Amino acid sequence: MVVPVISIPDFCTKHHVYQFQGSEREATNIDPVFKVYHDCDDGIKPGQRKVKFRIPSQYISSGAVPKRLFNIGVLNLETIFPKEERDLI
Repeated sequence: MVVPVISIPDFCTKHHVYQFQGSEREATNIDPVFKVYHDCDDGIKPGQRKVKFRIPSQYISSGAVPKRLFNIGVLNLETIFPKEERDLI
């Protein structure tokens, strides 16, 4: 699935709730990943911190409209996540 880079302020409600939805036609199973690029608690280091979250398979469904919503919860991006990376984008 190809998902465009999203500017967070464009998709944020006044309560800072983000909702994303995507669809793709594939003959095989997909392995969707939610990637967050940010500079939180990062000082002046080059590039951005990158955190990846795999979307569990029970939230993948056939058709353009999801049958279940995945709630990733509240993320404190000051946290250093396991396997966090840095991208120079």
